[in-house]
Amino acid sequence: MLLSGFIEIIKAIVLGIVEGITEWLPISSTGHMLLVDQFLKLGQSQEFIDMFLVVIQLGAILGVVVLFWHKLWPFSRGIKPQDNRQTWSLWGKIIVSCLPAAVIGIPFNDKIEELFYHNDISSVITIAAALIFYGVLFIVIENRNKNSAPKVKSLSQLTYKTAFCIGLFQVLSLIPGTSRSGATIIGAILLGTSRTAAAEFTFFLSIPVMFGASFVKLIKFGFHFTGLELAVLFTGVVVAFIVSMLAIRFLMNYVKKHDYKIFGWYRIALGIVVLAYFLIFA
Repeated sequence: MLLSGFIEIIKAIVLGIVEGITEWLPISSTGHMLLVDQFLKLGQSQEFIDMFLVVIQLGAILGVVVLFWHKLWPFSRGIKPQDNRQTWSLWGKIIVSCLPAAVIGIPFNDKIEELFYHNDISSVITIAAALIFYGVLFIVIENRNKNSAPKVKSLSQLTYKTAFCIGLFQVLSLIPGTSRSGATIIGAILLGTSRTAAAEFTFFLSIPVMFGASFVKLIKFGFHFTGLELAVLFTGVVVAFIVSMLAIRFLMNYVKKHDYKIFGWYRIALGIVVLAYFLIFA
């Protein structure tokens, strides 16, 4: 019994690492979780696993909150009135950007899960196709923008109209394999936002979206956990939190000097691997 519990904790650690990395890099956490699930399955009920894979994102969100607290919290002592207004304005843009996904995602959540989130070859093809398509798109967009300067270099220059349009791109992430961060970063860059500002806004945009999704999953599952379930969930969230902070720092430092093409090539390779694996071994 102790051995099986220890193995479940090790699995939660691995899943937390995968979540912490793939949630923020534009490479699709769904595609990675699909592959990991083939080799490492939690020995819990399917209801718990479905809830775990969403609620583990809370750890990733906490990483954003901790790293960007100075930009997100408007009540800090000694904050200048101008900075305070910018913080409230940023939250206004985040809310506006979340509206499209909320309007479509909340009422049609069950239908979307029925269409795309089931373990069969059609879902695998959808995920692989999305990985490859958006990988190609990253490369095409970066090549096109190679010699052009962004219009929006900081979040203070981001307009409410642009924020709303970025939110429209976030709707695309309802299709598995797209990557929420990937869709919003592509949208932001297409709308003239710099790579660093696009990444930052993507991080902030995830806060209400992922808190909301986690809350809904917890309500559906209920709050009656076994001791092992609670330990597995806590472990996954904590590991995702620690790894997320490392992944976020890496991405912010990377895009200051490089473009997103490497992630595009990675997505294409992962899409081919996902498709080949399931066509051969499914």
